[in-house]
Amino acid sequence: MPDFPKPGILFYDVTTLFLEPAALRETVDRLAEYARSLEVDHVVSAEARGFVLGGAIAAAAGAGFILARKPGKLPREVTSVEYQLEYGVDALEVHSDAISDGARVLVHDDLLATGGTARALCSLVEQAGGIVAGCAFVIELSFLEGRAALADYDVHSLLTYDSE
Repeated sequence: MPDFPKPGILFYDVTTLFLEPAALRETVDRLAEYARSLEVDHVVSAEARGFVLGGAIAAAAGAGFILARKPGKLPREVTSVEYQLEYGVDALEVHSDAISDGARVLVHDDLLATGGTARALCSLVEQAGGIVAGCAFVIELSFLEGRAALADYDVHSLLTYDSE
C-alpha cells in the first residue's frame, strides 16, 4: 500500500493472512516450531499486529507471552526503550517483572523491514535480564537490510521479498 502511514512509505499488509484459517494455522505452526527448537520461555511481540500472532505462537510453543506496548499502556513498573522508525521515533515498554534473569525469549514481529522495532525488542529483553534466543518474522523485506540491525541474533523469516 503506497504512502501509508505517511507519504513515501510503501506499507506491506499482512492482515489478509489472518482471513485465511489454513494460512493462519500454517504460519503459527511454523513459527511455533522455530520457537520450540530454541527452547524459549517467552515470546515478546510489539503491538498491534505482533499481538495477533505472538500470543498464538507462544501458546503453540508452550511458552509465555510478553506484551510490548506503547508508553503509558501498561499498569505496573516498566522497562522502556526508544527507537528509530523509517518515518520517526517511537518507544516500547514491557512490564519490568515480565522477564526473569536468564529467560530465553523469542522476539516476534509480523514484518522485518529496517530492523528498528525488532532491535528495540531485543534491547528490552536484554535490559530486563533475558536472553534473546532468536527473532522470528512472517515477512522479511531483505532489500531494506533489517538483518544488519539484528546481526548478533538468529533471524528466521517465513517469506523474503528481495525487491520493492
